[in-house]
Amino acid sequence: MKIFATYFRALSMLRTEKGLSVTLVLSNIAIAAIQLAEPVLFGRVIDALTGGREAFRDIGLWAVLGLIGIAASVVVALVADRFAHRQRLRAMKAAFDRAIALPISYHAERGSGRIVRTMLAGTDILFALWLSFFREHVAAFVGIVFMVPTAIALNPHLAGILAILAVVYTTLNVIVVRRTDSGQAAVERYNQNVFGQVGDVIGNVAVVQSYARFRQETSALRQLMIDLLDAQYPVLTWWAILTVMTRAASTVTMVAVLATGAVLSQRGDVTVGAIVSFVGFAALLIGRLDQLSSFVSRIFIQAPTLGSFFELLDTAGDIEDTPGKPPLQVATGRVVFDRVNFRYAASDQGIFDASFVAEAGETIALVGPTGSGKSTTLALLQRFRDPDSGAITIDGQDIRSVDLTSLRQAMAMVFQEAGLFNRSIAENILIGRPEATPAEVEAAAQLAEAHEFILRKPGGYGFVIGERGQALSGGERQRIAIARAVLKQSPILLLDEATSALDNETEAKIKRALDRIRRGRTTFIIAHRLSTVRDADQILVMDRGCIVETGRFDELARAGGLFQRLVSEGGFAQPEDEDAA
Repeated sequence: MKIFATYFRALSMLRTEKGLSVTLVLSNIAIAAIQLAEPVLFGRVIDALTGGREAFRDIGLWAVLGLIGIAASVVVALVADRFAHRQRLRAMKAAFDRAIALPISYHAERGSGRIVRTMLAGTDILFALWLSFFREHVAAFVGIVFMVPTAIALNPHLAGILAILAVVYTTLNVIVVRRTDSGQAAVERYNQNVFGQVGDVIGNVAVVQSYARFRQETSALRQLMIDLLDAQYPVLTWWAILTVMTRAASTVTMVAVLATGAVLSQRGDVTVGAIVSFVGFAALLIGRLDQLSSFVSRIFIQAPTLGSFFELLDTAGDIEDTPGKPPLQVATGRVVFDRVNFRYAASDQGIFDASFVAEAGETIALVGPTGSGKSTTLALLQRFRDPDSGAITIDGQDIRSVDLTSLRQAMAMVFQEAGLFNRSIAENILIGRPEATPAEVEAAAQLAEAHEFILRKPGGYGFVIGERGQALSGGERQRIAIARAVLKQSPILLLDEATSALDNETEAKIKRALDRIRRGRTTFIIAHRLSTVRDADQILVMDRGCIVETGRFDELARAGGLFQRLVSEGGFAQPEDEDAA
């Protein structure tokens, strides 16, 4: 069954510490064997005492086995917890590494709330599963396997009663699993919907507060929770029925063992000690079956969540870097797009037959209507996506043939949204180059015209800016992002509406800073401001994924094409327009 395939995959993750796993399994086998031996020794001691025979040999053996069992239990108690915690953190790191490597489209489709839920719930379940495997599952399974031949050897009639109990437990579990299979999968979907809704609302709490949507968002979350409970209750009911039925079967089994034992004892077919042993066996079997039944219910309930976790681990990104590729060697920063084509799946949008050359140190401006392919062009250059055909080269090297990390290290990106972390100003700037010195951080901030406002903050460069930089103004956030790009010292600079959040005065400062850092760097700019694109060496005018015009500002503004129309119709914001606004 699928749930057991999920279970065995979870156990296969323990191979990272194979030796320790084997030690814990052997300790559990010892515990199970000793627990099985105790009822047998107890029965033999009872027979010896009632028959007037010497019992110290069996008592001594019992004591020795007890000490071994204690030692094995100590090993399991001390080691299993620590082992499970280490494995949980290892699994969380693997999921985190996979999640942050997946394309933006994956995160946009699922939402951060669902992904966080998958990671945290999945690793919590793995921790509990591994811990219960070493503390319960191994001992329970081994105990049941060895109990069958031992019980038959003692008395086949009484062993038959225990066999019937095992069959009843198995049958009831199979019935309940089949009855609740689809229901539990629906429960996990509803759980993910709840977490997705929470993540979506918390991520946009400013909008919720500004539009006074407290009641609507609370109501929407409440409805999702009602749907979750409506799916969860039938599943819980079936497992409650299973608990009642197995408890009833256990009680009947215990009574049957005693009654049958009494009859056989009157006939002289069984000793009192054997009856005592079987009562111990029955109690032990009931305990083990309860453990396995509980395990089946838990793994069944948790299987969809674990399935989502493993799906995350197995998800392949749009771009997978192959080990062993040579690093990108940037001598000048010359970029060539050679008949590049890329189409989004199930869409007519993309880039079509794009060819251009950005010479070393040139500034290339990408302009055009929304959806014309500007951002996609930069995404292809950074290998967030690969073209369907054609090639992109940097200094003659196809970017698909070089190490992906070295490619992205050769580029510094400033986004329209600054993309800041809930860390100090210095830490955010250091993302550009973590090994940089405080003096280099300060120099980068000065180039970005950020140094003065940083010093006015409490703690200066140590000021923690809040989630997404909410403790800063829009212009301050953007200047921190520019300082980060400056610090990276990459030969290729990418600016995606980098000055869109700035007022005219701040924009003038940033333009001066960008003019300084652009020197000697190949620069690509996506912009809607005349001041940003006027000095570009080349302007690529894009429409519906195609480059429809290429040239300098003055010639394009008089060419009578799309660029002239964008300028004349206000497709570019001018400083004087903003003042009037």
